[in-house]
Amino acid sequence: MALRKVPSVFIKRSLFCRENVWSRRMTTKRRHREVIPEDEVRVFSGIQPTGIPHLGNYLGVIKLWVKLQEQYQDVMYSVVDLHAITVKQDPKELRENIYKMVACLLACGIDPEKSVLFLQSQVRQHAELCWILSCITTNARLGLLPQWKEKSNTKSPSVGLYTYPILQAADILLYKSTHIPIGEDQRQHLDLCEDLAISFNNKFGKVFRVPQVLFSNTARIKSLRFPENKMSKSDQSSKGRIDLTDSNDDIVSKIKSAVTDFTSHISHDKENRPGVTNLIDIHAACTGETPQDICETYSSLTTAEYKMLLADIVISEIQPIRERILWLLSDKSHLQNVLYQGQEVASVIAEDTLKDVKKLIGFI
Repeated sequence: MALRKVPSVFIKRSLFCRENVWSRRMTTKRRHREVIPEDEVRVFSGIQPTGIPHLGNYLGVIKLWVKLQEQYQDVMYSVVDLHAITVKQDPKELRENIYKMVACLLACGIDPEKSVLFLQSQVRQHAELCWILSCITTNARLGLLPQWKEKSNTKSPSVGLYTYPILQAADILLYKSTHIPIGEDQRQHLDLCEDLAISFNNKFGKVFRVPQVLFSNTARIKSLRFPENKMSKSDQSSKGRIDLTDSNDDIVSKIKSAVTDFTSHISHDKENRPGVTNLIDIHAACTGETPQDICETYSSLTTAEYKMLLADIVISEIQPIRERILWLLSDKSHLQNVLYQGQEVASVIAEDTLKDVKKLIGFI
């Protein structure tokens, strides 16, 4: 039997309704957003303990964190180990990766005197608020998020992998955070956080602030071997990324072997020259120069000569960090003390928020 063709008017009406729903949601969010005085700003962000961060993590995230702790008075950063166990982990390796991440954050410039650095699992209120928020989150709303479609192709994916955006929202809302530095790929997850803050406030009474996004101005750093993809630990080749503990020789070798093209001069052209453009973006992120200035200043260099120049720039950025990381990892008691101090501060704030939440929803 032939399928009946759906009239185009119904398709247009469906699209119009979908756009209308989106428009109403955005209007609602704008109405609930506050103008936050600078002395009331609270920045929150988290990073998974995946071991030693790579250059993309540092230039795109950690360097921004350091800048924000200088800009604002109330800044909180968490190593989000609860998120890490949404996929299978070796306990010994996870524990070591937590230490490595904390050491790297401190080595890169995160200062416990200027920001609160803590381990997510050591603040029990994260899990409690996650459960409460999950009870006002619909399955349909979670189904709109991309993470399940992207990562559920693993063998026997966990429920935690499906629901971790709710935990991510709890991480943020627990501290009544106002500003969240995130990557563009996390935008939809923050949309859920905003929706849950507004939904809870409307149903039970205002307790959460609707957070605002802080995007990094740094271009996303791509793989040195596959410049169409972002730099990642899951890269098919270790030569595609530069880790913060790589030796100077390794850095030179990886940049020299970076995929470029057959044009000898440098130019910033994402569409036609992704490899060379990625190298220029790394240069710009390290020095603060614009890609245009870099291209003009080094227009006389061949691509091979430019790679050697860039290697020296990256080494000057990474070498002191590498040395501090190795020194910090030799004293794990210091790392534990930093996390303990951060946990004490975070727990007080978290408990105050959770008391407000429990009272509003009817708990004794």
